[in-house]
Amino acid sequence: MNVGLPQTLERDDDKPVVDTIDAFHFGRFFLVQPKGRGHRSGMDAMLLAAMVDADGPIELADLGAGAGAAGLGVAARLEQARVTLVEKSAEMIAYAQRTLALPDNAAVAARARLIEADVTLKGRERVAAGLPDDIFDHVIMNPPFNHAGDRRAPDGLKAEAHVLQDGLFDAWIRTAGAILKPGGQMSLIARPESIAEIMDACGKRFGGLEFTMIHPRQGESAIRLLVSGVKGSRARPVFRAPIFMHPEGSHRFLPEVDDLNNGRAAYRRLAPRR
Repeated sequence: MNVGLPQTLERDDDKPVVDTIDAFHFGRFFLVQPKGRGHRSGMDAMLLAAMVDADGPIELADLGAGAGAAGLGVAARLEQARVTLVEKSAEMIAYAQRTLALPDNAAVAARARLIEADVTLKGRERVAAGLPDDIFDHVIMNPPFNHAGDRRAPDGLKAEAHVLQDGLFDAWIRTAGAILKPGGQMSLIARPESIAEIMDACGKRFGGLEFTMIHPRQGESAIRLLVSGVKGSRARPVFRAPIFMHPEGSHRFLPEVDDLNNGRAAYRRLAPRR
């Protein structure tokens, strides 16, 4: 899925920081990421990107974008997608800026913009930050998923990206509902144990919810949950067939998962938007 190319950078305190430039979708785009600290994007981001499908132009918002993996994964696969990367961490914004500045990313960077903003902003503050109402066709998100009582991440940057705060799903899904056009689609990836919080947060904002559990292998418990919904829909929820990542006794990805992971296929909704 990605190949790390080490790049040594210098810090103000003269201690070297090694970041990597990682290839995704077989080199269709690259990501500058911290090594050994912070959040590094991988399969979660690529599965999230695969949930976006469109036949023509599309305006997409990637909430909590980090260095931009999921949003750029959409832009790399859909040539008419325009992507807004929304991130509140100044350090991760810097990684996203460096990512967009890479010469090999020129094609996707031309259709991407960065907004430094807290996803949980409301009303006028959200609008002032560059996220007005009813402007996006699709919103994707990979919210922090570790509960505060879980083992804390070893560094502050990673903790900020991973630790779930009370009410966070409601706040993020509220923002998605505000900035999406009527009939627009929200997609997210989370841990399976968050399903009740996600359903509550969707409330009357999103209907036609589709849930897919991701399992490492048959017979093993789910480790991730894919959710999509349509703004304003009143359709009933659907629990889709599970996805298994690997064959028994192997770490190799099954072909259908490898296609999603590498931008060769989209994970399309079963139901039309309504």
